[in-house]
Amino acid sequence: MKQILVATDFSNGAANAMEYAMALAKTLNMEVCAIHAIKPTEGVDNNIYNAMYIKDYYSNKRQALKEWVSKYTGKEEYKNIEVSTLCDVGQVKNVISKYIDEHHVELLVTGITGATGISGIVGSTASTLVNVVKIPTLIVPLESKFSKAPVITLATDYETRLSADDVNALNEMVEAFGSDKMQVLYVGEKSELKNVETNESKLQELIKHSQLEFNYISQSSPINGIIDFIEKNDTDILCLVKHHQNILYRLFTRSTVNQVMNRSVKAILVLHE
Repeated sequence: MKQILVATDFSNGAANAMEYAMALAKTLNMEVCAIHAIKPTEGVDNNIYNAMYIKDYYSNKRQALKEWVSKYTGKEEYKNIEVSTLCDVGQVKNVISKYIDEHHVELLVTGITGATGISGIVGSTASTLVNVVKIPTLIVPLESKFSKAPVITLATDYETRLSADDVNALNEMVEAFGSDKMQVLYVGEKSELKNVETNESKLQELIKHSQLEFNYISQSSPINGIIDFIEKNDTDILCLVKHHQNILYRLFTRSTVNQVMNRSVKAILVLHE
């Protein structure tokens, strides 16, 4: 069965992401795996005494992860969801990438600092995961809560082409949510675009289970335009496509990821070409 992979550092942000992932897994009929990466030097700190007992430290960490997960598996509404755990030694990006290579993971879910400033898996880590992981990645701010009928907005420049796997994943989510309508946002003048109707038709062909509503707004800053739109239109999940030439790509560089994410209290689904 397909899995949702949840990255956790045991923070409040990670806890909120896990709650979101469990509700999502119930809707999508998927399994969940909670994963935690132990840094190579963690528990040792160049201390010979600590190094002698490092196996005990790793064992305690793995038990702590299982106990953390039990807070969710013990809830009545999640009793039928199969949940596993993995606590491995290595850098976060390496541990997660290895797991994804070896398992059928449909979606990676991670927490991040929200507008309140409470930290979770934030900044460079979130940016690194977006750059390294090649599957849909849902970034959940602390303030974002799961909605059974979410309003979804896809920001696009019409030049990117979603990968087949990401299109399938998005369609599965839209169908499971029963979303009759999905917002599409282009930041810029509609008059400047070529083949507008053709681009709209191609995108509608990809999203099979929802009617697309196209929006064109004039804004000098794509970031400001997107944030303003999702706030005014009650968006629950913002979809962005990662592409090096895409004007939206700079949203995910290490220097700006916190600025963008901290300005939004909405979940962000990062898709790929």
